[in-house]
Amino acid sequence: MPSMIVIATTAVPDHLRGALSRWTSEVVPGIFVGSVSARVRDRLWHAVTEVVGNGAAILIHPAPTEQGYAIRTAGTRRRVPVDFDGLTLIRMTATRTVKEMQTSP
Repeated sequence: MPSMIVIATTAVPDHLRGALSRWTSEVVPGIFVGSVSARVRDRLWHAVTEVVGNGAAILIHPAPTEQGYAIRTAGTRRRVPVDFDGLTLIRMTATRTVKEMQTSP
């Protein structure tokens, strides 16, 4: 049975945006909304994780949890979902300084 999904992307290749727009609607740049089966959702997410590179992506879909949804992430991001006694909360990580970016491999 189809269910609603939301995929938010940042700095991903254009071909990924094209692939996502085959199954969903890009309501604003980088935000895709659609109603797809779990099988299609998982295949879309697999495609996202394969090419996200230095970008970032997040998938929100219905799940049998207390909140009623699950969150999946891929790529580099400051916001990290963390399970806290069965609830998914978002933890903010520190931004890297220019010096850290220049010295890291």
